[in-house]
Amino acid sequence: MALKHEPTAPYHSAQDALRVLEIVARHTTGVTDDQLAHHTRIGPERLTTLLRMLRREGYVEQVADGSYVTGDALTRLASTHDRDEALHEKLQRTLDQLRDSVGAAVYISRYVDGEVRVTQYADSPTTPAVNEWVDFRYSAHATAVGKSLLTQLDHNGRRDHLSRHKMARLTSRTITSDKLLLSRLESQPPTVPVLDLQEYAVGTVCAAVPITAGSAVGCLALSLPVEHAHRLRQAADALNRNAAPVLLSLAI
Repeated sequence: MALKHEPTAPYHSAQDALRVLEIVARHTTGVTDDQLAHHTRIGPERLTTLLRMLRREGYVEQVADGSYVTGDALTRLASTHDRDEALHEKLQRTLDQLRDSVGAAVYISRYVDGEVRVTQYADSPTTPAVNEWVDFRYSAHATAVGKSLLTQLDHNGRRDHLSRHKMARLTSRTITSDKLLLSRLESQPPTVPVLDLQEYAVGTVCAAVPITAGSAVGCLALSLPVEHAHRLRQAADALNRNAAPVLLSLAI
């Protein structure tokens, strides 16, 4: 299965952040802003933003003289011992922060062995998760998560998925024509969030943005009750802007 990757802004941010972390890890006694700018060739404003994010996420720490050293979160993720557990905990903390900042339930989903899998999510009493009334594996055609993952496959990959999963009508808004869905997926720009406006469940709207780490296809998504639909675009843009830490955790 070929993938149709077009790098998005979070992908570029994660790549730049990895370059910064590489330099920090190399300078075990600490590295200054000026040295980082010199080694990475990243502009001062962008570098400041990246360092703020890396400090917030615990990947770097600033010591007394102002230089940067490797943080605890990076040390845990970089170790082979308990890496899976460390990654799960790190992603959960990031998702919890995202949930609170965008005011919506948030999800990480991956496309694994030809199936849609929601691997982690963060909700709360005020930001409830979607009621999975139809298994997400069989409803990719109707969910923002599924459509975001399918946009990242090539045409044959999409056709293969749809041939294995019948496009059932879940609400009056569900697309059940594979020709129409494939056309929509084909024209979806990778930098624009994919939306689900009550296509999966009446009363719920969702948005998803791609998070592609290496050859793995993934997405970050959010859901809102339909009475908050007016916030969907704004929340989706915020989700997209804040996707870099998730991508970074997956890439380390």
